[in-house]
Amino acid sequence: MSPLPATIPVTARTRIRATARRRTVPTPDAAERRVLLLRLLSLLLRYPDHELTDGRPRLAAAVAAPPPSRAAAELAAFMAWFTADEPEELGRRYAEMFDPRGDGSLHLTHYLNADIRRRGSALLALKRRYRAAGWNIEGAELPDHLPVVLEFAALAGPGPGEAPLRQHRRGLELIHRAITDTGSPYGHLLAALRTLLPPAEDTEPSRHSGAHPEADR
Repeated sequence: MSPLPATIPVTARTRIRATARRRTVPTPDAAERRVLLLRLLSLLLRYPDHELTDGRPRLAAAVAAPPPSRAAAELAAFMAWFTADEPEELGRRYAEMFDPRGDGSLHLTHYLNADIRRRGSALLALKRRYRAAGWNIEGAELPDHLPVVLEFAALAGPGPGEAPLRQHRRGLELIHRAITDTGSPYGHLLAALRTLLPPAEDTEPSRHSGAHPEADR
C-alpha cells in the first residue's frame, strides 16, 4: 500500500518518491565524511590507553578536517578537553563514566535485554551479522560494545552497517542521557552520534520488556 494519500495524482506521487530517494543517497564526499565521523567516534569512545593518548595530535587533526556541522562541532568540543588532560586522568574519568554494570554502559544489548539468555541471543545475532559482512571481530570486546558497532557501521556502510545502531537507538538515548546528567565531556561524542541517526522510535522495545530485535533488513 502506498504511504502517500490517494488524492495525490499518480504523476505527483511518482515525483515525490523520486525526490525522497534522491535525498537519501549521499554524495561521495558526504559518504566519506560520514565514515570519517563514525571512525572517529569509534576510536574516541574506546578506553584511552597509551596508544590512543599518544595519537591525540593526529586525532585532533582528523577532527578538524570535516567541514562545519553539528557533529563536527561536538567532536571539536570533546577534543578540546581530551587533548588538554593528563592520560592518567583520562583513564580514570573513562572508567568512572562507562561502568559496564551501570547506566553508562557502552554495551548496547544491556539496555534491551534484562534476561541473560535473551542478551546472549542478541550478541550471537550481531556476531552473525558481522561474519555475513565478511568482518571478524578482533580483541576482547563483545560485539555490542558501542565502539565495535561504530567501527562496523563505518566499514559496512549506512544500510546494513548502521542497522545495529538503528536497532539500539533507544539504548543510545539512555547512554546520552546518563552521560549528559553527569556533565562528562563524553556527552559531546554521543551528541555527535545522535546527529547522524534518525530519531528514536517510541515503539522500540524497552529493556524491561525482555525483547530483542532481529537483524534489521
